[in-house]
Amino acid sequence: MYAPTTRSPSPSHPNHVRKRLVHPPGIGYSDLVEPNRKICEAARLSRDPRFDGKFFTAVKTTRIYCRTVCPAPPPKESNVIYFATAAAAAEAGFRPCLRCRPESSPGTPAWSGTSATVSRALRLIESGAMDEAGVDELASRLGVGSRHLRRLFLEHLGAAPVAIAQTRRLHFAKKLIDETALPFTEIALASGFGSIRRFNAVFQKLYNRTPGELRRLTQRKPLPADAYRFRLPFRPPYDWQAMLGFLEARAIPGIEEVRDGVYRRSVRLDGKSGDLRVRMGSGVLEVELHFPESRSLMSLLVRVRRLFDLGSDPASIDDHLSRDPLLRPLVRRRPGLRVPGAFDDFELAVRAILGQQISVKAASTMAGRLVSRFGGIESALLRDAPLEEAGLIGARAEAIRELSRQGVERIAGIRGIGPWTLEYFRMRASGEPDAFPSGDLILQRAAGAATARELEQKSESWRPWRAYAAIHLWQGVKDDASIHHHREPRRAAVAVG
Repeated sequence: MYAPTTRSPSPSHPNHVRKRLVHPPGIGYSDLVEPNRKICEAARLSRDPRFDGKFFTAVKTTRIYCRTVCPAPPPKESNVIYFATAAAAAEAGFRPCLRCRPESSPGTPAWSGTSATVSRALRLIESGAMDEAGVDELASRLGVGSRHLRRLFLEHLGAAPVAIAQTRRLHFAKKLIDETALPFTEIALASGFGSIRRFNAVFQKLYNRTPGELRRLTQRKPLPADAYRFRLPFRPPYDWQAMLGFLEARAIPGIEEVRDGVYRRSVRLDGKSGDLRVRMGSGVLEVELHFPESRSLMSLLVRVRRLFDLGSDPASIDDHLSRDPLLRPLVRRRPGLRVPGAFDDFELAVRAILGQQISVKAASTMAGRLVSRFGGIESALLRDAPLEEAGLIGARAEAIRELSRQGVERIAGIRGIGPWTLEYFRMRASGEPDAFPSGDLILQRAAGAATARELEQKSESWRPWRAYAAIHLWQGVKDDASIHHHREPRRAAVAVG
């Protein structure tokens, strides 16, 4: 799918869409050209949740912007302006709707219709890269100039990086107001506002109400101290059973478990400990979180969204992959299949190293030994640990120790980290939708390819969603029970020495 974009957004800007946008059934998916307001209008009037967060509808008469699923009576098309992002609508002077709550939309996939640089920048912003830094620092991490980065953001998203980051903080603060009983001072700090005065001023300006007035509009059940409940939306469909099955098979004893349709795990962040539970609700994932530090809530929820791939756009992905005869029956069998992400990058990297050339169960058992022997899977705990005492071979143990010293940012240069491990890490930890471990033997067999090169060639038509193709192929093998002793997806021989 494609997100619409407006250049130099303002109330008087010409109403048009500059990038293609997928539209409701009946209009067709192919050969759309810009501009085409009819596509946006059809998506808005359909209120189909698949389009939620793909663009925002601003009404010139009310000065309010809404999600496409807003229950309010639809405005006349002549009174509507379309924006690619909530930030662009806010920059143009529109206020968020209190009925549909734009802060609760699934969000636009970072790679949908944007450049690779913007995609990486959005992922960094979501992870908090601009909470204590500016555009110059963000551009430096991306290897581009700050002016060029601003130009790319305006071209693809209709808003500058600062506006995107500010809207992220505002939306998270609104979510905390609606869904928790936290004092406003704590909400201001947790969402990245520098002061309670600034927090109050922004809400008065953008919502035309104080935080206290907004809270009185909501109804919440009382919860114990340090306990929170959140509802995280996604675009349907969502294959929840496949997600749970994948995570259950790879759960680390002592840290994770899947039971009775619920994912549970312990949480450690900045020296604090807690736990979380995630279950499927009606169009949302319901998250129950216990954690003593409210300032960490944004970071923790970002991790949950990443783990369960909540920014995915299944309609677009499934439509694209279904064009291949090999993948078509797999997609039809499991619509809405997600790529399981990572709650903790270092933890996943260690799990991937352990999974080289051994079974899924054996790798999980080995990870559980590390937890039991050393107290967890954290870089500080494993940096100089005698990992061989937990049963690891020397080369694999040294690779994990080196990863602990170097950090996941330098994973590609660590001895013992082969191409399969890198691609697997990119798929799950980095959220790269086109990551693809072509050296994986199971993928080669499932695709009828004799070599990694042949599989690479075969997968060219699956771009830019090859990570999802890999998940479909792995899941298809599991569903067909063609491999009775299922092993961790792996390449034929991973260099570990």
